[in-house]
Amino acid sequence: MSGLLKLPIGIENFEKIRSEGFYYADKTKLIEQLLGQWGEVNLFTRPRRFGKSLSMSMLRCFFEIGTNQTLFDGLYIAKNKELCEQYMGKFPVISISLKSVNAENFDKAKAQLVKIINREARRLRSFLRIEYLEKEYQEIFSELLNRKMEEDTLTNSLQEFTELLETYYGEKVIVLIDEYDVPLAKANENGYYDRMVLLIRNMLENVLKTNDSLKFAVLTGCLRIAKESIFTGLNNFKVYSITDVDFDEYFGFTDEEVREILHYYNQDTHYEIVKQWYDGYRFGDLDVYCPWDVINYCSSHLNNPTLPPENYWINTSGNDVLNHFINNVGNEKSVTRLELEQLVNGGTVQKEIKQNLTYKELYSSMENLWSALFMTGYLTQRGKADGNRYNLAIPNREIRNIITEHILILFKENVEKDGNMLNDFCNALLYGEAEKVEKIFTEYMRKTVSVRDTFVQKPTKENFYHGILLGILGFKEGWSVVSNRESGDGFSDIQIFIDDADVGIVLEVKYAEIGQEEKECRKALKQIVDKRYTEALHQYGVHKILKYGIACNVKNCRVMMEVSV
Repeated sequence: MSGLLKLPIGIENFEKIRSEGFYYADKTKLIEQLLGQWGEVNLFTRPRRFGKSLSMSMLRCFFEIGTNQTLFDGLYIAKNKELCEQYMGKFPVISISLKSVNAENFDKAKAQLVKIINREARRLRSFLRIEYLEKEYQEIFSELLNRKMEEDTLTNSLQEFTELLETYYGEKVIVLIDEYDVPLAKANENGYYDRMVLLIRNMLENVLKTNDSLKFAVLTGCLRIAKESIFTGLNNFKVYSITDVDFDEYFGFTDEEVREILHYYNQDTHYEIVKQWYDGYRFGDLDVYCPWDVINYCSSHLNNPTLPPENYWINTSGNDVLNHFINNVGNEKSVTRLELEQLVNGGTVQKEIKQNLTYKELYSSMENLWSALFMTGYLTQRGKADGNRYNLAIPNREIRNIITEHILILFKENVEKDGNMLNDFCNALLYGEAEKVEKIFTEYMRKTVSVRDTFVQKPTKENFYHGILLGILGFKEGWSVVSNRESGDGFSDIQIFIDDADVGIVLEVKYAEIGQEEKECRKALKQIVDKRYTEALHQYGVHKILKYGIACNVKNCRVMMEVSV
């Protein structure tokens, strides 16, 4: 694979990507549309890991005085000679990201904001001849470099930056604020939301409202925080959310872009897998893929093309919204189990979406949680019903896996609470009471969300039921439970070693179509024998082995047992 461009995993710096040999999906048409649809303050809301930060870095590199214009050679925007002549490298730019503001209390969060302003001041100082500024502005600049900045200075810092830079360059200033709402999300989690709202509101109002030094501003975030909370009185404000057609192709990869990147890295045959796992998000009128997933998938498969796909997105941030949602399943006046089952089994639910929420309101009602799941990327839309009502669906297999994993976590917590049911189930397994095993396992399945893996072929449809069994058996003291362990000529679903007992258990789980449960049970038992799954237990010194074939369909199961001595 030598000679290929490197994959930019986690790299959000446009200059580095373009100058150090990384792959770049050309999104520079965003510049043309942004200037063509002119808005003095523009907010783009998209889920995490959809390229917001890289786009902001690209905007800075394009507009900023002293930019390396060769970074745009060969890209779409370079073809628009007139626009480049008028705007490229012509403006002072303030560019900050608030994504790192994550603190346990307000004072620490404020200190982190101060450091962000300090960092931008140091970056700009490398371009400026401070001695050319009037003494008043030199003093302002010194304050912006001060790590012990007072709160009043902090709230005025961005506005004073613009005034200072306009004075120095004689040009109005472009302001870029990436992930503006992260400090609010973290403040809400840690109990200082009201103080942080006031601080961020004052910072943004000062720089964005009636600021004569402002050329225009671009902000990004996950949520559009209600106007009355943050953007009070901003009449020059344009919001482009995931439901808007405008700019729908500039955040996320289009199908064409995915085909191009797969072809470039000789992974054309992976297209259907990538589409099934990472496509399905609907922004405006366009279906898009999560770029973080596609890039990570390509990287993982450069040297090992047989690797299975992974859930890359889940580890990129917290999953508090999803946790609140799953924990409310079945509660009074909340999401019904039926609605969640519809979603995880490939269906849709129709809900009203509120796009003007505050973080403080996210968990206050189930209606708000539906909206939060939609705006943060756990759900997407499959068409508008009427007004603000949308048909919501899980976008792809990756997000479905993330949700089912959370369902299993909740299931395990409930299993642990009912020790009597757990003991009854395990004793029935130990003593070969197949009918009782069947009865209790059916009861367990009816206590959780039913997952029919409609996204995959039959051989892997039993995975969820496998997970339920592991969730139950993992709490039994004195039982060593092994999943997918090599034994004999293959890998058995579950093997159980029991302390101080001359008994072992092998479980083989099958998905069964309605009416085929007994047939699948017999097939499972035959597989245990044919593949010699009991061999590992025999080698361990176990003489009596109970073999169970378990066939599941939705919330029904059939259990058959044989003994091997």
